[in-house]
Amino acid sequence: MRSQPSSDSSPLPLLLVDDDRAYRQVYRNLLTQEGYAVTEAVDRGSVLQALRAHAFAVVVLDLMLPPDATVAGGLAQLRDVLSIQPQAKVIVVSGAGDVAHMVRAVRAGAYDFLTKPVDPDVLLIVARRARTRYQLERQIALLQDSLTRTAPGGAMIGQSPAFTKAVQVAERVATSNLPVLITGESGTDKELMARAIHAASPRAAKPWVAVNCGAVPDTLFEATVFGHIKGAFTGAVRDQKGLFVQAHDGTLFLDEVGDLALPMQVKLLRALESGEIVPVGAQAPVHVDVRLVSATNRNVAELRETGALRDDLYWRICGVEVHLPALRDGPSDIALLAAFFLQQCAALAGDGRPRRLSREAEAALVEHDWPGNLRELRHEMQRATVFAGDRSMLQPDDFAFASPRTRTSPAEAPQGLQDKLDALERRELEMALTRFHGNRTRTAEALGLSRQGLLNKLNRFGLA
Repeated sequence: MRSQPSSDSSPLPLLLVDDDRAYRQVYRNLLTQEGYAVTEAVDRGSVLQALRAHAFAVVVLDLMLPPDATVAGGLAQLRDVLSIQPQAKVIVVSGAGDVAHMVRAVRAGAYDFLTKPVDPDVLLIVARRARTRYQLERQIALLQDSLTRTAPGGAMIGQSPAFTKAVQVAERVATSNLPVLITGESGTDKELMARAIHAASPRAAKPWVAVNCGAVPDTLFEATVFGHIKGAFTGAVRDQKGLFVQAHDGTLFLDEVGDLALPMQVKLLRALESGEIVPVGAQAPVHVDVRLVSATNRNVAELRETGALRDDLYWRICGVEVHLPALRDGPSDIALLAAFFLQQCAALAGDGRPRRLSREAEAALVEHDWPGNLRELRHEMQRATVFAGDRSMLQPDDFAFASPRTRTSPAEAPQGLQDKLDALERRELEMALTRFHGNRTRTAEALGLSRQGLLNKLNRFGLA
């Protein structure tokens, strides 16, 4: 298990990756004086080893790294870093001062791009910005993690028929050993339902292990899920237990299982059918006993029809399906959940007291279509609590989706074709930003825009 990044009062961990010893020495001295705890790596194997041992706030990554000292190899290394530690801010450094390389690195998720020789002052400025961004995102994540959809005692909240049915199915299947597939749109708290099933099962006192299948690169899938032995590949300096072994006798949660590539589905299916896994580099299989719970936000019928999800794997992971309804499909739950989130957000208010919803505010919540589901509702209650000031009663104007700049009366509604197109484009931008939690890189990719193109549109519509 990786150690966690240190608190803000302690030196932040930084991974320095460069095969040039002279550069490493200069960077290390500079960054250590800046207050970072610096770990060094010289090639792809040592990078992976360091990432599995520690969590880093910032990574300074040489793009031209052996054994594949090419831009393509460097970008693959960048993606590996971000897949293992998506919270890290990666500053890419390269002697190839080509604008195209810079753009490709930023599109791949790099925080910033510097060319060698790097001016020490520039490196410090970028590292400070990266540290500030990391600390801010960490504070936001800690706050959001504290605002879960669980009532005291761990119960899930909702009273709509669709949600009640999902809970009843989950309660029935929890005590069995059947594999469960949880479906529902992004933001419907599928992982929370999976945890509730584990907590109500005979395996509750045993391990709970979760993995986001979409975040594990194909090249690391076997080593991550099945484990590896010492010497299996470069950087494998010790035996590493895979997720199946870690979850032995407990529950293994495969989130976003619909994102698994077909070759990985075959390997997963083999393990589920045999009850055995073979760690990378090992000869003998290892018996495992896990309760499998999976989840996906994609349309399962379409995945099967297009062949993106193998039928034989589907029948292995879907002993019972639990479908979590979208928030708009259970309007009777919206005010109930909003009031609960406001209770949890009370600490954000100046007086520490929870805000209440006016009738008009409740009506505005019910009328909104909630593309981000519970995640979006939770965010709105956080925001409204902060911006309401000393008012105890929330009004529709307190919600971002009904703010004065976006709300229009029938008389003010767009009349011309261009106005209507602008309104539609703005709405699509807002929904995409909500879907990807404000991540501009992923939003731009989903909309088929460059990052700069997305930024231009955000500025145009006042969404930046």
